[in-house]
Amino acid sequence: MAVGTRSPRLGRVQAFDADRGRGSIVSVDGAVFAFHSTAILDGSRQIASGSTVAFLVAASPGGRYEAAALAPVSPA
Repeated sequence: MAVGTRSPRLGRVQAFDADRGRGSIVSVDGAVFAFHSTAILDGSRQIASGSTVAFLVAASPGGRYEAAALAPVSPA
């Protein structure tokens, strides 16, 4: 799947630092995307490492591609 498409991807939260609000997701194709806690759709701003998520890939304000619109699909 191409980077920057509006089609949802599946992946697993590789790491999440709640103090910084930053984390990373590894998609099923092995690509790694950073994310910010504000991208978690349920509004909790918390997500467990190891959680399976559906997400979109979008350009960040810094010009890099990040995970956006994270929706957990299973518990960690």
